[in-house]
Amino acid sequence: MHEYRISWRNPLVRWSISMLVALTVLCLLVGFLWLPSVHKDFTAQGLWASICRAAGVPSAWQVGGAAAPLPPQATQVALDRSMVRSAGSDSVGRGATLALNCTMCHGAQGMSTSNAPNLAGQYPEVVIKQLRDYKAGKRASPIMVAISKSLSERDIDDLAAYYTSLPKARTAPTTYDESLPALVRVGAPLRNIAPCISCHGGVDQKLGAPWIEGMPKVYLVEQLRAFRSGGRRSDIEGQMRAVARTLTDAEIDEVSTFYAGKAAVAGR
Repeated sequence: MHEYRISWRNPLVRWSISMLVALTVLCLLVGFLWLPSVHKDFTAQGLWASICRAAGVPSAWQVGGAAAPLPPQATQVALDRSMVRSAGSDSVGRGATLALNCTMCHGAQGMSTSNAPNLAGQYPEVVIKQLRDYKAGKRASPIMVAISKSLSERDIDDLAAYYTSLPKARTAPTTYDESLPALVRVGAPLRNIAPCISCHGGVDQKLGAPWIEGMPKVYLVEQLRAFRSGGRRSDIEGQMRAVARTLTDAEIDEVSTFYAGKAAVAGR
């Protein structure tokens, strides 16, 4: 048998090693410089930070001191059919008294003129869940967090009963008989996005999904963008974040414009 020795004098060996070195350098440049630089949040913070970013690990570990503030975390509210039960007149009356503190933003009859969400006729479990989320710090809003902190569980239930009892803002449900944006009608199957109409009323309503017909456009746009960015994380099992994650600004504007425009139909 002949012994085969690798020699640097062999041109093929020199070429192979040179190509391997060049390919390694190219991969390092692509992985640690070019790919990170195309992200909107990229900031050059040195080689170590780039290596950690590419590897998916933190470049610095928190040791003592105050930690950076985190966005509100996922809800701890468990939706239950009991939240939908009919409330007595005492509960509605008490809720009406409590709602006097809410009129500046949500309107005297639950219809906002200040780009806050409309609450008239809203599903009771929706009002209950959102108030509990605010109270627990799971949804961000300085005003709503401060107000909800002083509410008892009964207060929250009574407020939900009151707003549900108001003349319905939801008098014009979305149907397939009208012209609908694609996301509302069929969603985006290739992006695993269900149609809006399957959860938010009209054709079907999922427990805990709010009625959004006639909501102020500014509010709808803000919430969809917050879900998209992860700034709002109170959706159960990340359902709305999964939907909004791939939405473009144009798609958010189209859907929000459509639902906000339902207010004119509701007022006929």
